[in-house]
Amino acid sequence: MNTWALSRHIFSGIFFLALVLPGTAFGQRAAPTPDSNFVDIKQVDPTIVIDLRYASPNNVTRRPLYPPGMPALVRSSVAQRLVFAQKYLRERGHGLKIWDAYRPKAAQEQLWEATRNHSFVADPKGEIGSMHTRGAAVDATLVDRKGKDVPMPTEFDNFTPAAMLYYQGSNPAVRSNLKLLQKAMARAGFYGLRTEWWHFCAADWTTYPPVPEIQLRAEAPQQNR
Repeated sequence: MNTWALSRHIFSGIFFLALVLPGTAFGQRAAPTPDSNFVDIKQVDPTIVIDLRYASPNNVTRRPLYPPGMPALVRSSVAQRLVFAQKYLRERGHGLKIWDAYRPKAAQEQLWEATRNHSFVADPKGEIGSMHTRGAAVDATLVDRKGKDVPMPTEFDNFTPAAMLYYQGSNPAVRSNLKLLQKAMARAGFYGLRTEWWHFCAADWTTYPPVPEIQLRAEAPQQNR
């Protein structure tokens, strides 16, 4: 079963739309070999802005779900995809801001209890769980050259039809910004989620097993917000 069919089967209507453009970037060659190493996005590319929403009360639960000093972690090969996307965006006067990356299972459980909405949050007790817990997904938005937010369809965790992958509004700036973000992530080998314009996962997400918890070092630095 291919990734498209598998995703539709798993999520019962919450399906992933392939954004990868044929003949471009990661689409030209085999994806990076999956590995078990997690890396800090900020250390791999310091130009990527980090704003982990679940590390602060600025999220749908109104409380921090992550421990102090939580870095934005992903699999190392996923990080390389982000580096590619960031380079593409910086050449066009923009950049990435990461709202979420690796998510511990305990945080996923709290998020599920606070929302219980299958359209936007994966049930941690389900067969697949969250792609964030695999280290294969990020929640991302677009910033300008100075790292400032630009107009996008909605804020983070806006669980309404306005957050759909395909923008239905009339603001040309929002439409252009979202298209640029999606194009950059597609060229880097990411898929988008139908119900959340900010969610992107590596096309080979099924090759990464869930990791319930990662032991953080005490000296892990706080990320820029």
